[in-house]
Amino acid sequence: MRANIILLWLVLSATQASAYDANDPNNCNGVDWNDKQTLVVSKVVTRPHVNFIKSPYDDDFKAESCPATTDACRKRAYIVTGDLVLTGKMRGDFTCVSYQSPTAKKQTWTAGWLPTAALAPVAPMASPSRSDWIGTWTHPGGSIEIRRGRTGGKLQIEGEMTVPTAHDFHNGIIKAEAMPEKDIIAFLNDGSLPFDTKSEDGCRVRMQRIRAWLMVEDNDGCGGVGVSFTGLYHRK
Repeated sequence: MRANIILLWLVLSATQASAYDANDPNNCNGVDWNDKQTLVVSKVVTRPHVNFIKSPYDDDFKAESCPATTDACRKRAYIVTGDLVLTGKMRGDFTCVSYQSPTAKKQTWTAGWLPTAALAPVAPMASPSRSDWIGTWTHPGGSIEIRRGRTGGKLQIEGEMTVPTAHDFHNGIIKAEAMPEKDIIAFLNDGSLPFDTKSEDGCRVRMQRIRAWLMVEDNDGCGGVGVSFTGLYHRK
């Protein structure tokens, strides 16, 4: 009897594990890096709040019909009017987003579907001046300092990020000198090579000014496992 129970448990476990497909377009695991396109920041416009919508892997892989506009697909977690999210792929009437409060104390991201109708894209600041970039910008787990460069027009950028693990921590560093172009700063490694230089390795970073925030995105190549500078930073 004990052997039969163990066998049944193994079969059920294997069935559940196989039910998750990371490439299933109905699953939202947060926004992804795109070499060719900057992330879009959107504002929640629904009042007073909007609930996240489940992916098929939720509820122990029992939410196969999600995302959908049904009570069964609605999560308890929600965000409120005016919150800013990073937006990714779309699926039907839903957009995959990543959300983290820029003033949070912990590095806690929430990823999930939101109704596209509840979101309005936020345009980047048009042609920021150098003073719009300069300052010390903070984010849960790290900070980025931007100051005038040594040569005309360029900016020096130095950042550090720490991500705690179960027994230790992983960290990352960005250090570059780059020239802003229109509404964006983009660089590869230390900025000595163009951002679009073909390379499978390296730390690629893009920055934009979004309202009062500095929006940063990277390709997860700027530090240890799980380290990313991606997010909205506020200036001290």
